[in-house]
Order: sequence, then C-alpha cells, then structure tokens
Amino acid sequence: MQLTKESPLRAYKKAVLILGLAVGLVIVCLVAAGKGQVPISPGEVAGSLLHRLGLDIGPMPSAVQGENALWLVRFPRVVLAVIVGASLGCAGALMQGVFGNPLAEPGVVGVSSGAAVGAAAAIVSGVTIFGAWSTAAAAFAGGMITTLLVYAMSRAAGRTEVVTLVLTGVAVNATAGALLGLLMFLTDDDGVRAIAFWQLGSLAQATWGSVAVAGPCMIAGLVVAAICARKLDLLALGERPARHLGVDTERLRIIAIIATALLTASAVAFTGIISFVGLVVPHLIRMIAGPGHRVLIPASALAGAVIVVTGDLIARTAIDYQELPLGVLTAVVGGPAFFWLLRRTRARAGGWG
Repeated sequence: MQLTKESPLRAYKKAVLILGLAVGLVIVCLVAAGKGQVPISPGEVAGSLLHRLGLDIGPMPSAVQGENALWLVRFPRVVLAVIVGASLGCAGALMQGVFGNPLAEPGVVGVSSGAAVGAAAAIVSGVTIFGAWSTAAAAFAGGMITTLLVYAMSRAAGRTEVVTLVLTGVAVNATAGALLGLLMFLTDDDGVRAIAFWQLGSLAQATWGSVAVAGPCMIAGLVVAAICARKLDLLALGERPARHLGVDTERLRIIAIIATALLTASAVAFTGIISFVGLVVPHLIRMIAGPGHRVLIPASALAGAVIVVTGDLIARTAIDYQELPLGVLTAVVGGPAFFWLLRRTRARAGGWG
C-alpha cells in the first residue's frame, strides 16, 4: 500500500498556513502585551524585548511603570497563554488522531476536568511532594486516569464509537464536577476560591514560575506529538493496514495518550478548565490543510496559541476594570461550534446508528 504523493501546490499552501499562523501569533502577542491600564505600543513592546536580548533596536516604553508592567505582569501572562493554547490545540489533534474521529477533545471527554480535579486536590490538601511541580504532577495524574478511563470505555469491537465517546465524556465531566463540589465542601474559604478558579478558567495568576513549570511539559508533549505524526497518518488508514505497514498501534495509542495527558496538565495546572480549544482548532485546521498530522499538529498548536492569546486579551479588556473568565468565554464560543460539529458529523454518517 502506497500513500499518494503530495502535490507541490498543496505543500506550498501548507507552508503558507504554518508561516501565516506563526506571524499572526507574533503580532497578536505584541498587541496583547501592550494592552492594559498602561498602554504600550507594539513597537515599544518589541523594543523592550529586543533590548532584554541584548539588541539595541527599537523604542523603549516611555515610563518605568510600563517596563515593569511588561516584564512582571503581561509577558508572563502572554507566554502562559501561548503555552496553554498550543498545548490544548496539539492535545486535541492527538486525541482526534488516536480515537479516529473529529469530536474527541480533552475537555469534551473529561480529560481537562480530571486534570483540574487532580490539581485542585493537591491545592486543597497542601501536598508539596514535588515542590513547584506538585500541582502539575497532580494534574498529570488526574488527566492520565481520566484519559485511560475514557479510552477503555469508548472502545467497542476494536473501534471507538462517537456516541460512546461523547456519553462517556458527559459522565466523566459530571463525576469530576461532583468531586470538585465535594472538595469545595470539605475545604475552607481559600480552597473554595481556588476551586472556583479552576472551574472558571483564567490566566490572572500567570507568573514566570508557572511558565517555567508549564513550558517544559508543553515542549515534551509537542516533541512526542511530532514524532508520532507519521504513524498517526498510517493509523488513519485503519488498524489492520497500519499494522501491516509496521505500526504498533497499541503502543502508539499509549504514547499518544501519555502525551495528551502531559499537554493537558501543562494547560490546566495553572489556568483551570479552558474548554473547546482542543475540539474546534484541530477540526478547522483539518478543513483547511487536510488530515495529515505532520501539518495538523504544528498548525493546531499555533492556531490554539493565537486563539487563547486573543481570547485572554478580550477577557481582560472587554470591560473596564473587570476581567471575564477565559474558560467561560471559550465555552460561550465553543459550545455552539461543538453543536455544529455534532450535527455535521451526524449528517455525514447518516445518523448515529
């Protein structure tokens, strides 16, 4: 069995897509870092960054408080937004490739909720076994358990059913919500506020410390996803053809599941639940660039980063002196998009039956 060779025009379009997303991400980050109570132009933002890198290029912020606002508040927040968006976008692409359908996503099937429960349990219990990594480690454990549970329960006759996947996600999300409620009942006021933060989702607590913890998790997950990209393309042909082409399908799924849990943990460990990014972004990229994972994975990561940075910018600037929860904002947009995907998938399949 041979895969069809890609035409030069299609390869050019994919390269343009990746480059366009990368340039768009840089522009959005410069704009987002300059917006706030102390307005700073994108040129001054870029100048401040270049001066810190040892390059005497571009203008600097005119006021000292602008420089402090950039490096103490806004840059950590923007960088964490990039990490979160890239992690969720890549995790969604991986999970859709593993499950073999476009409706799989860490939030929809409950992986984000499971990771949030693990992180919230670590915060409420005060466990610090791994030091600064304790919250991320607990989130990873919660996400891993949830991912394995969903994977096991959604498999039937060697394949993953869409209906079973969605219904399993509903049950897992409900269970996670109950556990979060139980933790709220058992903890004090500080714990209640921490758990409420996880349920709403926000980048308000971004620091360079959280970036230092979440960043390596994202990088490791992206590297594993890139290594698995070609094998995921072969898996899309079906389990039997993939095995005939030398792919150990079960090992591939396990590795992809671990990478998904790692990416999800890095996304929610410091921000809470941010829904639907991992569902909508890979699906839209697939509609533009096709199903090939060697383009789908990096493009989903870049597009996810663009969307989360933009969403966080809207969340903190839409209302003066108020900040909308980012998770609520993405759910308001992602909910209707998920409904549209359900209807579209059902119409293509001629029903769920």
